[in-house]
Amino acid sequence: MRVMGVGLAAIFFLGAWSVPAQTPPAPTKAAIVAAARDVMTRARYATLSTVGDGGQPQSRIVDPLVPDKDLTVWIGTNPVTRKVAEIRKNSRVTLLYFDAKGLEYATVIGTADVVTDKNEKAKHWKAEWGAFYKEGAKGADFVLIRVRPTRVEVVSPSHKLMNDPVNWRPVGVNLP
Repeated sequence: MRVMGVGLAAIFFLGAWSVPAQTPPAPTKAAIVAAARDVMTRARYATLSTVGDGGQPQSRIVDPLVPDKDLTVWIGTNPVTRKVAEIRKNSRVTLLYFDAKGLEYATVIGTADVVTDKNEKAKHWKAEWGAFYKEGAKGADFVLIRVRPTRVEVVSPSHKLMNDPVNWRPVGVNLP
């Protein structure tokens, strides 16, 4: 009788392990966007990739402003840079933010344009950029790159947003 009881307990115990756990609900678009904004803000620096000559991707580190509510990103640069020329030829870009401390990242896929309007330049000026531009936001050596996102992807353990365990794809959402 004792053996029988142990056997039933073992079957019950093993059976509990084989019952699949309930899949958590899919994150909302708002939760994904909020997590991405959080990772982008904490990471500070990003890698901007543009489409270069012959279709070869070109990447470089940039120091963007904190993203707008809709995740639009503003980056200051000199109008003679390669990235400006590449964006003028092909507006498709990707920004990758990596927060090494949290082991989190956010990818912004979208289109970019070069902004020379003096009011926009003044509005989207970052004091830390002053060392690179003689006349600050007013100078001809300063333009903005505006990245308008069409999709955002994020991996953020702190927000409980992880890669798909099968195909490793991050959580993502298309943006209007």
